[in-house]
Amino acid sequence: MASGGARYLRYILFAFFGLAVIYFISSSSTPRVPSDLLDNKKDFTGIPTKAGSDLKNTTPNTAGGLAPATHDGPRMNATFVTLARNSDLWEIARSIRQVEDRFNRKFHYDWVFLNDKPFDEEFKKVTTSLVSGTTHYGEIPKEHWSFPEHIDQDKARKVREDMAQRKIIYGDSISYRHMCRFESGFFFRQPLMLNYEWYWRVEPSVELFCDIDYDVFKFMADKKKKYSFVLSLYEYVETIPTLWDSTKKFMKAHPEHIAKDNSMGFLSDDGGETYNHCHMWSNFEVGNLNWLRSKAYTDFFESLDQDGGFFYERWGDAPVHSIAASLLLNKDEIHFFEDIAYYHVPFTHCPTSEKQRLKLKCHCNPKDNFDWKGYSCTSRFFDINGMEKPDGYETQQD
Repeated sequence: MASGGARYLRYILFAFFGLAVIYFISSSSTPRVPSDLLDNKKDFTGIPTKAGSDLKNTTPNTAGGLAPATHDGPRMNATFVTLARNSDLWEIARSIRQVEDRFNRKFHYDWVFLNDKPFDEEFKKVTTSLVSGTTHYGEIPKEHWSFPEHIDQDKARKVREDMAQRKIIYGDSISYRHMCRFESGFFFRQPLMLNYEWYWRVEPSVELFCDIDYDVFKFMADKKKKYSFVLSLYEYVETIPTLWDSTKKFMKAHPEHIAKDNSMGFLSDDGGETYNHCHMWSNFEVGNLNWLRSKAYTDFFESLDQDGGFFYERWGDAPVHSIAASLLLNKDEIHFFEDIAYYHVPFTHCPTSEKQRLKLKCHCNPKDNFDWKGYSCTSRFFDINGMEKPDGYETQQD
């Protein structure tokens, strides 16, 4: 009996010791409420709730300092527009995320996707999940993505073969030529696009480096702008040898379409006799669709299209849009977005001013800014418009 009583006593002692250990562990892992929280100086997040906090080595980027999640006020009749294929899904997903995070999460504008083939369900599902506005998907009709009847197919083939031998970029590509012709003359005529007045073109694998806290479309409308850009450069001479000849023929045939206060000085160094090959890079552009659908622009496109340079050479939509904007619009209808920092391989537009970069929470490297390099035409745009270049531009020149 004595030995049995001793055994029971040991069991009781072991149990008591185990409970003590468990209590010690649980109490030491439970966070204790600091005294300053009890004094209402901080909330449970650790963020000061009263003025006079002595927190050190912190920045004032609290929730109240960030851009609002949504932006009150009426929206413009506008959309983003992207030409893409199903295989571009993850590259365009990256672009969408950039645009949404920097701008559209506050404004929720629609997004139109166009393709010469039907979009598959994965493309629709992923892009719909990323866009805060309504997504629309359109298939391009064959007549807008094919050789027009007046094109000599044999001549066009020989041109592609020659350009391939000379290693001209996209020189042997048929689909690239269809794309350039489509972007020059047909994207704004698609049934889905007829529902809108304004567009913002977005391509796969682009980046936006700064916050955009105002409605870009409303800015364009309020300032009576019709076309805009962020990057400009010289076009490959080998791709457009007769484009200016076709342009001069159009100007002679349609003087009524040429704006009085045009930007010929951006395009030519000798009053229009020759083309200096400057153009605004059209992979980023915000513009007015009614202007593109106007008689002036459509007459210009139809004239170029009849000359066949999209297939007999390799005319790009960027010089076509740029020449049209520079000749058919007045200078004050074209806008350069200094504050929209942008990257499309291989060029970067980064705001020149450090003050502006910090204000807009930019993460671009100012050393990468292309604006003031020798191959950029942006300085010319400033000059012909009598605009003062931003502080510090000299340090970014070649």
